[in-house]
Amino acid sequence: MRILYHHRTASKDGQAVHIEEMIEALRSQGHEVRVVAPGAPQAPADVPAQGVGRMGRDMDWVHRLKALLPKAAYEGMELAYNLVAYRKLMAAAREFQPHLIYERYNLFLLAGLLVKKRLGIPLLLEVNSPLVLERSQHSGGLALRRLARWAEGTAWRGADAVLPVTQVLGDHVRAYGVPGDRIHVIPNGINRAHFADAPTPDVAKGRLGLQGKVVLGFTGFVRDWHGVDRIIDWMASPQAPQETHLLVVGDGPVRAELEAQAKRLGLAGRVTFTGVVHREQVPAHVAAFDVALQPAVTPYASPLKLMEYLVLGKAVVAPATPNLLEVLTDNVNALMFEPTRQGALEGALTRLCTDAPLRQRLAQGAAETIDRLNLTWGGNARRVTALAEAGA
Repeated sequence: MRILYHHRTASKDGQAVHIEEMIEALRSQGHEVRVVAPGAPQAPADVPAQGVGRMGRDMDWVHRLKALLPKAAYEGMELAYNLVAYRKLMAAAREFQPHLIYERYNLFLLAGLLVKKRLGIPLLLEVNSPLVLERSQHSGGLALRRLARWAEGTAWRGADAVLPVTQVLGDHVRAYGVPGDRIHVIPNGINRAHFADAPTPDVAKGRLGLQGKVVLGFTGFVRDWHGVDRIIDWMASPQAPQETHLLVVGDGPVRAELEAQAKRLGLAGRVTFTGVVHREQVPAHVAAFDVALQPAVTPYASPLKLMEYLVLGKAVVAPATPNLLEVLTDNVNALMFEPTRQGALEGALTRLCTDAPLRQRLAQGAAETIDRLNLTWGGNARRVTALAEAGA
């Protein structure tokens, strides 16, 4: 198939991982993919997607622009970007003659829908979050909320198929009036090849100077709501074994606060922040984990870090939220806790860190999850093309 892949994402974080991996998976299965994106050439199919590079960094330039402009002006710029995107997408579509447009949804982005209506090309819309809701609750809210809600609903209802990453998000899409038979859940995945050369846990710990430790691990851009502060507080309690060590692979706005917290509690030597690391170095760090941490989660998300934990067979601690329960099963591939119950996370940590056989059993269950649920980018690419072939 010839696939016109359109997105408006300029970041080099987990969003870029999803984009790059899907493009690579589609191409590896023999499909031609033409990418239309900000700053990207309308590249022929044999040009690789731009590398993600260093992970754990956020889009500082976007945040600076948002801070400088009134909210309404910034949102107006997002809407105006459709003029640029539509021209680029139309030119690419006429030259490339794609069988389908695959677009990553973003707020106020309607270019794919406009081209679909103009040329009659099927549109598959990947949805990773309900951005009207998300941006209304964070970053100071939305100035043009009614317009944003109209744009979101128009994009979702106009696509031939909407591909949310969780069923929870699918329910949100359905509430906008999208028929259920046009909603197909495709969670985030993993590329096994990127983790095939990960070292054994003992070797990984040795390289990091963590021999003999029970390593609690977290990957990604650390924010206050992630709950890493609760992990540090628990490590200072009598319930935490003295050999526990927290390894945070990444960076984030609360790093300084967490390091100060650890120092204040006498744990400076038991907490390590790697800072920003290259994507290729992530498997060697995750391999050192004995307990993989997902202390909190956005209610509709499909966390990429969770796939990394599972592919390397790590015992996961996670909240029993509906979106995570689509992938995790308590006492099978994770130890899950009730997020609203005080002390539940801490109790799960104590149990898992003091019970090596339990960790081993959950690790085995985690390792089997990827194949059982086909949580790979290759599997996702096959789902997408099957939907297109079926006329979705």
